[in-house]
Amino acid sequence: MTQIGGRIRAEQGDLNMTTRLLSRRQFVASAAATGVATLGFCRRATSADETRRKIKYIDIHTHIGAFYYGRELTADMLVRWMDQHDVERAVILPLISPEAAPIPQTTQAAIAAHKAHPTRLIPFCIVDPRATTTNPKRYGHVAGVKGLIQILERYKEAGCKGVGEHKTGLFFDAPQNMYLYEASNAVGLPILFHLDDIRNIDTPGLPRLENALKTFPKLPLIGHAAGFWASISGDATFESFGRYPKIPSTVAPGGALDRLMETYSNLYGDLSAPGGEKAIARDPTFGREFIIRRSDQLLFGTDILMPDQKIAQFELLDSLDLPEDVQYKIYRGNAIRLLQLDELD
Repeated sequence: MTQIGGRIRAEQGDLNMTTRLLSRRQFVASAAATGVATLGFCRRATSADETRRKIKYIDIHTHIGAFYYGRELTADMLVRWMDQHDVERAVILPLISPEAAPIPQTTQAAIAAHKAHPTRLIPFCIVDPRATTTNPKRYGHVAGVKGLIQILERYKEAGCKGVGEHKTGLFFDAPQNMYLYEASNAVGLPILFHLDDIRNIDTPGLPRLENALKTFPKLPLIGHAAGFWASISGDATFESFGRYPKIPSTVAPGGALDRLMETYSNLYGDLSAPGGEKAIARDPTFGREFIIRRSDQLLFGTDILMPDQKIAQFELLDSLDLPEDVQYKIYRGNAIRLLQLDELD
């Protein structure tokens, strides 16, 4: 009997229920003006003799492939973009669940990208937990938690450093999701998850996320997307889980994220766009204080997934004038610790 298998409960309810100031001020109008016409990427305007950034980024959230038809981002393109933006390493997140992306991005592609750029790209892996069932007599092709562990162990041996982007059309603590958390905990892989009103669904206060945090206190869970980041504010509603906040808009006291991060050291926040960026940009005074207060549990990310994508994080974070020790933690230190990148400082 697995940790979860003995207490499966039926889920009830309808799964369909109940861009500020500081977005990048200016993006270069043409690729030729940036000097990167072959890539088609926008970038920060820099002088020829600009000093490179002292603290290099580790980007916890990138994608390769064609998220949108005809807008493919290859591993080579991603690495060239990283060179332009002082990103030393980047995590490649596959997407395979039907709710996750219009065009699947596989774990095998993430591993291949790592093999092509072993010192730059870090693969994560993903398994949709619906590959198994909650019926011990007929699990299907994957034998419950044991089967998920076997898959994750193979991916870890291939170089994967985490699980994600976990993005399924289930309640956050649905039995099959809990199977995946149990398997990831057993294998020693952190999970980067997406949470909104239709994927890994929770409600205001994030009780389902809290259930997982409490059940697996040693499993790092890295939060992302509109529903997770709406919960920075005490007035978050289920409707706000499906949209991004107005810029500017005041963050109300009593947000679930502060409470949960205070209580559970295994909860982390992915600052990638648009959810993380807008959560900070909506109320920069609160946002700066939040980043400093929770600096041990926040990770820099962009969520870049296509050419010509506008990335607001660089200018936003620069504008906050964060202490250097805080910059180090969120730009790279926390990722080094969490992903056990022992070769990096």
